[in-house]
Amino acid sequence: MGSATTQALAAITGVLDAQQVDAATARDLFTAARTIADSSQLGAALTDPAAALDARSSLASGVFGQLGDTALAVLTAAVRERWSSVADLVDSIEELAIRAAAKAEPSADVAGELFEVSRIVSGSPELELTIGSTLGDPDAKAAMVEKLLDGQASGAATLIVTELVRALRGRRVRGVLSDAIDVVAKQAGRTVATVTTAQPLGSAQSERLRATLARTYGGDIALNQIIDAGVVGGIRVQIADDLIDGSVSTRLNDLRQKLAS
Repeated sequence: MGSATTQALAAITGVLDAQQVDAATARDLFTAARTIADSSQLGAALTDPAAALDARSSLASGVFGQLGDTALAVLTAAVRERWSSVADLVDSIEELAIRAAAKAEPSADVAGELFEVSRIVSGSPELELTIGSTLGDPDAKAAMVEKLLDGQASGAATLIVTELVRALRGRRVRGVLSDAIDVVAKQAGRTVATVTTAQPLGSAQSERLRATLARTYGGDIALNQIIDAGVVGGIRVQIADDLIDGSVSTRLNDLRQKLAS
């Protein structure tokens, strides 16, 4: 992501944060991202640095005038910014859609639900292939996922997953879900830590780990736990780009490598 895009995304995130949003806002933003991604001509016009800002805003208003007022306000603000590429504009509008969905349902543990969906997908190669394949109707895949999640996840999490499946744009399902988890956590002012252990952590252990990570990384920490007997013992923590690996399996592997060298 270029510096221009970083600044632009920060600016329009501020615009979204100042709005009252609902699920319809999120759905509208997902629709806008998909529409721009599907039209190279539209994307080029909306990001053309030589075009007047008012012209770009007018174009967005004309194309997306049927959307809700809140989504349209965010979109017209977005196209007045400078973007490094059309893809960056699309990805950023999609991120705002994810933020809007989570913001619309603040009582739900959307990040945790997305993590559970990601675990289900990673545990079922057949499901991952079905919804991640470039073959087949994207709307049909989204409908299938929506049916699978019906009653099992919040409306916000269901909306995010179905819309991402509808518009993968060559990305892997687990990858877009992982990115969405981070976006939802950021929207809530939290940092996600994925914890892998051989046995479930008790509540006291979880709180101690959360407090330790909070002192190191700052802010509120959300723990997503994976149970994997292969770690043998100890704990593995992935947070942002950092990997803290104190598992017995890793130490044994390190010892084997030293003995073999």
